[in-house]
Amino acid sequence: MGVCMAELDETRNRRKGLRVALISLLALGLALSGTGCSAVGESPAPGAAETSTATTAPPSTTPAVPVQTLVSPATGTVSVNPATEVNAMVTNGTVAKAVLEEQATGTPVAGELVVSNRKWISKEPLKFGTDYVFSVTAQDTAGTKTTTYSSFSTVAASHEADAWVYPAEGATVGVGQPLEFNFSEPVINKEAVEKAITITSSTGQQGAFRWYSDTKVRYRGADYWPANSKLTVQMALFGTDIGNGMIYNANKSYEVNIGNKVIMEADAANMSVSILINDQVAKTFPASMGDERFPSASGFMVITADKQRYATFKASTIGLKPGDPGDYGSVDVEFATRLSNSGIFIHQATPYAIPYLGVTNLSHGCIGLSHEGAGWVFENMRPGDLVHTVGTPNDTIHPTDGYGDWNFAFKDYASR
Repeated sequence: MGVCMAELDETRNRRKGLRVALISLLALGLALSGTGCSAVGESPAPGAAETSTATTAPPSTTPAVPVQTLVSPATGTVSVNPATEVNAMVTNGTVAKAVLEEQATGTPVAGELVVSNRKWISKEPLKFGTDYVFSVTAQDTAGTKTTTYSSFSTVAASHEADAWVYPAEGATVGVGQPLEFNFSEPVINKEAVEKAITITSSTGQQGAFRWYSDTKVRYRGADYWPANSKLTVQMALFGTDIGNGMIYNANKSYEVNIGNKVIMEADAANMSVSILINDQVAKTFPASMGDERFPSASGFMVITADKQRYATFKASTIGLKPGDPGDYGSVDVEFATRLSNSGIFIHQATPYAIPYLGVTNLSHGCIGLSHEGAGWVFENMRPGDLVHTVGTPNDTIHPTDGYGDWNFAFKDYASR
């Protein structure tokens, strides 16, 4: 019994020790577990195995809408009008970069961004007969960039039209000078050309165009240009299709000055001329004008820019041959001022005709004056000054045989 009790006590003591050991181990495990939590993020000890950890993905974003770029002219386009605006429009993005340049030289064409950087437009005219490359880089809302290309060519230089104007820029002319435009190619679209040319008088004088051919048009006022006024001519013709595929090649703006109102009144019946400056008689000279076989032209003519201090007149230039009545071979004259392309001049009368000034008409249609009279006209009358002839049975000159524009009433002048 004593032995049994001793064994029982020993057994109880062993069980009590086991419980204490288990409790101690449990406490140690909890302590180690707490120490492990504080070490998150630290590097593992050398030789220890790394532990895989999950990473949190950034919040998802909405995908960018695909960017679209529309360029004009489209690639492969030929015969583009040089006045055409080159442009690129971006949808769902913006223009990051745009380059328009000549393919052969790399010369750039200036442009600008508009519509909140969604559109690029050219700001310079293109050249005729030139190949161009247009590259546009667009950027979407996510920053992704895409580039679109276009290659095109402009109208060939063989389809380029030009024009010459008279009077020249800055010239001072008389009150009767029409403005004249001569085109290098026939103008079919006359209305388009007229709309592209604006002529403004400093006094508000109104005017009209008259087409004498497909290549020649003139513009005159309803009345003479006011003395000492100014005309401003604006030709916004660049890129205008004048017809037959011909494209005008330039814009031009210039001014023409109008001088005093100077008019020669020539009276063939009384064989005299009077020159009025601003409606006041300044000079009067005896004259000899066209005889019965070659009467002077009646009506209005305009002093031209052709002035010759010394000139030789040949009868052959007015259709006369040796032996014809009135043939004079050739004669030398002084102070020749041209009135018509067909050969009407104001000039100093030949020595033979000087005694007949104011007495008899002996010329072949010219206005012959004394040395003093012809010299005064030569020095003091300018292109655009008017000559008005009365007292002769002849008709007026053809309107393009010089400037016969003032022989039309204004209501009949405008024409195409």
